[in-house]
Amino acid sequence: MSTFETFISKEEIQTRVCELAKKIDEDYQGKDLVIIGVLNGAFMFLADIVRELKTPVHLDFISVSSYAGTESTGKVSLIKDIKIDVKDKHVLLVEDIVDTGLTITELLKLFNQREPASLGLASLLHKSSKTKHDVKIDYLGFEIEDKFVIGYGLDFDGRYRELPYIGVYSES
Repeated sequence: MSTFETFISKEEIQTRVCELAKKIDEDYQGKDLVIIGVLNGAFMFLADIVRELKTPVHLDFISVSSYAGTESTGKVSLIKDIKIDVKDKHVLLVEDIVDTGLTITELLKLFNQREPASLGLASLLHKSSKTKHDVKIDYLGFEIEDKFVIGYGLDFDGRYRELPYIGVYSES
């Protein structure tokens, strides 16, 4: 098994998840909240957030692809759509990482067309130095520099999602 230098520890992640969940509870108190996880990368972050929430939620998942290896392809493909009707509901998209902003921009367009009462975004990570499509992240875990990171749901070609921390991947 490979090991990687810890970039963001399991403890740092859990502390931030609790802070974000508290803010989400404050913002959505008394509202019908639908949380949509962006597969596959956001599943750990989403699960930890939901376990900390006091607000009842409906859950669903969407799957899109825009990466091959460590590089963005520049195109977003819908692999799996949600089943829940989000019209007039409060929707919170949960993403693992926003870097160029292409994927989440396309998802926000898609969900806005479905006429939710509100549409928010939670992202575990943001690489602002790579952002080409400005996106408002309502609940941000960590701002990071331009490193290819793995673990806690993030992968390299489908591997390393199971790591309980975020590490930096290098091919050396």
